Amino acid sequence: MIYSQTISTPAGEICVTASEEFVTNISFGKAAKENRNHLTEKACKQLNEYFSSKRMEFDLPLDARGTEFQKSVWAELLKIPAGQTKTYGEIARLIGKPKAARAVGGAVGSNPIAVVIPCHRVMATSGAITGYTGGRGVFTKRQLLDLEGVG
Repeated sequence: MIYSQTISTPAGEICVTASEEFVTNISFGKAAKENRNHLTEKACKQLNEYFSSKRMEFDLPLDARGTEFQKSVWAELLKIPAGQTKTYGEIARLIGKPKAARAVGGAVGSNPIAVVIPCHRVMATSGAITGYTGGRGVFTKRQLLDLEGVG
């Protein structure tokens, strides 16, 4: 069975989707139908703590569905501490694909578990804040980085 719950945050509404065992999706927007379980409740509680600056690390069982390449990128994103950023090129090098910065960008953009898998912490080589697929785009990315103290 699939469960979902919507939470209102300073960055807009966020929908958490989970199975009995894993959080499977966190995206900006509203759940079509509320059907909560212990994991949607736990994720929403942790997101509230994050947006209140009381939590910068999440403790949730995740099941992000994607290709092996995407999963390797998302695993690397989970290693970026709050308040720090990496570039697409750095992520490409860290996963052993130094020429795959564009592909890393594609994987970052298809991250199914926003905020918790911190795709907002990936920047262009120039340091510019580039595209963000969640919420209000780059504005939301800047909002999340500001919350984490990234100047």
